[in-house]
Amino acid sequence: MKQYEVKIDAFEGPLDLLLHLIQRFEIDIYDIPVSEITDQYVLYIHTMKELELDIASEYLVMAAELLAMKSKSILPNHEEQADWDALLEEDPREELMNRLIIYKQFKEAAIIFQEKESERAMIFTRNPVDLSEYGPGPEDIAMPTDVSVYDMLGALQKLFKRKKLQEPLQTKIVREEISIEKRMEEIVGHLKQLKKRTNFVSLFPYNDKESIVVTFLAILELMKTKEIVVEQEDNFSEIFLMSREIFENKQAEVYS
Repeated sequence: MKQYEVKIDAFEGPLDLLLHLIQRFEIDIYDIPVSEITDQYVLYIHTMKELELDIASEYLVMAAELLAMKSKSILPNHEEQADWDALLEEDPREELMNRLIIYKQFKEAAIIFQEKESERAMIFTRNPVDLSEYGPGPEDIAMPTDVSVYDMLGALQKLFKRKKLQEPLQTKIVREEISIEKRMEEIVGHLKQLKKRTNFVSLFPYNDKESIVVTFLAILELMKTKEIVVEQEDNFSEIFLMSREIFENKQAEVYS
């Protein structure tokens, strides 16, 4: 099987993943359930490994820290009388909580600055020019939702379970290897031909791991280049994809 050594810049770091999990599972950031958050975090790391991505060491360091906290939280206390100093011992979750709160503040501030930058980019000192003959551009059409790379990983987790890739298949069908670029072309062509949105799972017709890895990476790249529109109505709900060209055409029909 061909090895795909890929590093995707969409992953912003372990704190970003933890914050995503806290928001996704509606966890109180001031009272983090270590066992639950550790299990979910490790599951995402496992999915990244299934994709054979080049996982940064900081993700693995965070996984080790979470597992250490989880182990400490479930170990029984054999002391008959708890010492008062032990009762006042700092909660191991407190440092993690503080790091997450600071990271969340910086991330929210970055979003505000990005919005202000976008607003400032719309201000021009030259006289206005009539551009109506050119029609609306891609930047004039709002995306229906904000689906992150971690949402896509969550959808991939469900796909792995459905196709049961953990167990080797008894029979193997040999097909011609396909590049990520070629798969991108196939996906865009398929979505344009459909002329409507389709669910995430429908783009994975084959059960072998190689095809799933290539297709998933192709979808992430299409999201990055904004050639497709991806939407998810609620947490844990199904993810749908549509060709951006078809989406814009439909929007133009609505406003015409």
